[in-house]
Amino acid sequence: MSPLDQAVFPLRQRMLDDMRMRKLAGKTQAAYVRALYRLVAFLQRSPDTASAEDLRRFQLDMVDGGASPITVNATITGLKFFFDVTLDRAELMRKMQPVHVPRVLPVVLSRDEVARLIAAAPNLQYRAALSLAYGAGLRASEVASLKVTDIDGQRMVLRIEQGKGQKDRYAMLSPVLLELLRCWWRHAHGLGKMLPNGWLFPGQNPIDPLSTRQLNRAIHEAAEAAHIDKRVSMHTLRHSFATHLLERKTDIRVIQVLLGHKKLETTSLYTQVATEILREVVSPLDTLQPS
Repeated sequence: MSPLDQAVFPLRQRMLDDMRMRKLAGKTQAAYVRALYRLVAFLQRSPDTASAEDLRRFQLDMVDGGASPITVNATITGLKFFFDVTLDRAELMRKMQPVHVPRVLPVVLSRDEVARLIAAAPNLQYRAALSLAYGAGLRASEVASLKVTDIDGQRMVLRIEQGKGQKDRYAMLSPVLLELLRCWWRHAHGLGKMLPNGWLFPGQNPIDPLSTRQLNRAIHEAAEAAHIDKRVSMHTLRHSFATHLLERKTDIRVIQVLLGHKKLETTSLYTQVATEILREVVSPLDTLQPS
């Protein structure tokens, strides 16, 4: 272990303890530690020796180095925790300012493209997983984390435990989706892959769930096989779910609940990509009387 590593290790451990005390999610903890090590790589000395001017120069270096706004802001958030909580020196962050993140419209598939994509999935397991992401508007992590016991065929809902923001919620379960999931369960159970009360989509070892990386790899293969040129990910199916509901005149507040959004403003983004709604609007040019 280098002298620099020896100096950083106790600070890193204290930061981890501080995050564990506050029960921060594992991904959040990992992101904050990455932010700390970005600063260490820039300073080439222990981060507790940094000045406010050092942090200002660090942000300039990130921006000049082409770091995305999301990366810059995530790094600032992680360092704010380190200096504010772990070191109790919040004043050092006064020259670091979050940057504006451009709002980009999500990629949305047409209904025909969704049908082709799901049909082109590598096997029944992935066909069921992709159908779940689209049919219930789930995130990839939520699809991967589902257990057989989370499916309530009587009430026609899916129980999502500890989704984004560590919140439980219910998602919709359509009859078509329920039948597909039952087909997958019978197939997997027959092969001995499905453990009692286990993961709905088990990995190679049934004790572990399918990873989000495997899901994204499968959807990329399906998009290529279906000749879909758009940039497609598992989240694209969630975007398409919301947009298609909106185009069918579903109340946007209902869509907000189904997606598990905290703010209606987040859900309202889909009004900008619901093209069927745009096509229904009559242009004022078409109402002009000929002179």
